[in-house]
Amino acid sequence: MKSVLVIGAGVMGLGIAQIVSQKGLNVVLKDINYEIVKQGIEKINDRFKRLHGKGYISSTELENCLNRINIYQNGKIYNLDLVIEAVFEDIILKKKVINEIEDLCSKETIIASNTTSLSITELSTVLKNPDRFIGMHFFNPVWAMQLIEIIPGMFTSQQTIETIKLFSKYIGKISVLVKESVGGIVSRILGSLINEAIFVYAEGVASAEDIDTAMKLGSNLPIGPLHLADLIGLDIHLAKMESLYREFGDSKYRPHPLLRKMVRGKCLGKKTGKGFFVYS
Repeated sequence: MKSVLVIGAGVMGLGIAQIVSQKGLNVVLKDINYEIVKQGIEKINDRFKRLHGKGYISSTELENCLNRINIYQNGKIYNLDLVIEAVFEDIILKKKVINEIEDLCSKETIIASNTTSLSITELSTVLKNPDRFIGMHFFNPVWAMQLIEIIPGMFTSQQTIETIKLFSKYIGKISVLVKESVGGIVSRILGSLINEAIFVYAEGVASAEDIDTAMKLGSNLPIGPLHLADLIGLDIHLAKMESLYREFGDSKYRPHPLLRKMVRGKCLGKKTGKGFFVYS
């Protein structure tokens, strides 16, 4: 692969664009408007400069990484090998974006969605060639987390699966192959853990700080579940739990009303400065 289009200049999209460019591939970044993408690229530039300042990359590597990331321009033809969709976890929005992608690339271009909470098969139905569509779930922060969950849909070809396995390895990730199931492996298990921590907090059993301290020291976790929820984004966690609840109908996936209230109040975690904890 030589050229990758990343759609979505949020936390995940920017992280994906960064690691892909670091591995020597050209990246085109696309979002709803030019300013969002421009601000996103400035954030990536700052990360590269910090890596350079710490001696992780040379001046030449810094310049090359920055030059490999470009803003998508309407009407321009790109020879795309892979498109990675990383927009918000909303099935209507994702279907719309994926449907529009088909006009931007050739029939051979693989299209991947960074999701585990939505059905890969259902998302693929908006494409004329669903055999080249696959789930590719990255983890936050993308540049630090090694795992990618590869999730084929009902129509995904074996060639697409093998290509994405090789691509994942090329960009320095370890992949696991997951049969299509809402939540995959990590989101399903970890989502339940975070959900229970929110219930414990809402019931007044302990403070957010004490819950996280107990889980870190008592379960040897590197980060507490409520801090992790803030890092993921409470809106993202809510969307995943709602998808799990709809799919399985099991009450263990039911989001607590406090979580809904926090999301409505824009207390989404670290990205807004306030969630279960306050961030400066």
